[in-house]
Amino acid sequence: MIILGLDPGLGTTGWGVIVADGNRLSHIANGQIRTDPKMALASRLLQIDLELTDLLLEYKPDGAAVEEVFVNSNPQSTLKLGQARGVVLLGASRTGIEIGEYSARTVKKSVVGVGKADKDQIQAMIRILLPGVKLAGPDAADALAVAITHAHHRKR
Repeated sequence: MIILGLDPGLGTTGWGVIVADGNRLSHIANGQIRTDPKMALASRLLQIDLELTDLLLEYKPDGAAVEEVFVNSNPQSTLKLGQARGVVLLGASRTGIEIGEYSARTVKKSVVGVGKADKDQIQAMIRILLPGVKLAGPDAADALAVAITHAHHRKR
């Protein structure tokens, strides 16, 4: 099963593609969709959608997983994150694939074993679980962690 993991964000949306064959996981690709903060909000959301569509066409995943929104101290940031997440969910669901949604705590616990793991711990575990992976950045590592979580939690 090919799984696309997504860590949505308006400035940077991380993505990662893995293959899950039983309990065996293999890395295919990872990267980041970056938008220019000087662009209008609608244009940034469109860019995320267009680049996600390209990824879906290129990798043809059987399933996708998206990290849930966490509420932070800045309501404007939370709203923008929610809009980016909505675009990602819509884009992935357009293909008809199964989509899982996981809290950050669930992702951290699935990958590191601790629900309060930091980004360095997540990246270290990604490198262990997917030997030889070259991470495009922290958002891509988070997206791979979401994909791995889906591989462990999906309905078989």
